[in-house]
Amino acid sequence: MDELALIQEARNGDLNAFNRLVLAYQDMAYHLAMRMLSDPDQAEDVTQTAFLSAYRHLSSFRGGSFKAWVMRMVTNACYDELRRRQRHPSTPLEPLDDDDETIESPSWLADDGLSPEEQLEQKELDRAIQRCLQQLDEEFRAVVVFIDLQGMDYQEVAEILGKPLGTVKSRLARARLKLRDCLHRFWELLPPLLRLTSQRDER
Repeated sequence: MDELALIQEARNGDLNAFNRLVLAYQDMAYHLAMRMLSDPDQAEDVTQTAFLSAYRHLSSFRGGSFKAWVMRMVTNACYDELRRRQRHPSTPLEPLDDDDETIESPSWLADDGLSPEEQLEQKELDRAIQRCLQQLDEEFRAVVVFIDLQGMDYQEVAEILGKPLGTVKSRLARARLKLRDCLHRFWELLPPLLRLTSQRDER
């Protein structure tokens, strides 16, 4: 059964059909929430909240990309949580614990043939990236996660965020500059390709 058929069945009250839709996007949703919030429990809560909201509002889905529609709900739920943190600063926004391996690694970090030393460096770099992501404003963080970490195209991200294409491109460019500056502190961990890219950007 294709996605549109599953959506229609879910609208008719078929919970199994909706569960199949959830299975298709829950990993992406959770990894987005983890990158945005840097907390596995809150990421799980936000993901569940977003899918519950999607189920309750299926009647308002007017076609187009269901993935974009759901990811917008996840993004908005993350924004809500980040704003709640600002109102209640007793729960600080902190990077992942060193032993936390639940977060998705960027595709350019994945290599099954890495030596133990290289695997350790990979984990250290991933933690460094997460620390730098947490220093970005939420709007810039979301763009980087969608495009650079999840591989979405600009138009799809513009649809998810409800922003013009030019705004998405501008935010990504600014976010990449901020990330590059932050990652200079971890220069020795960067893959050679990224070091060369950063050198070209500085010229």
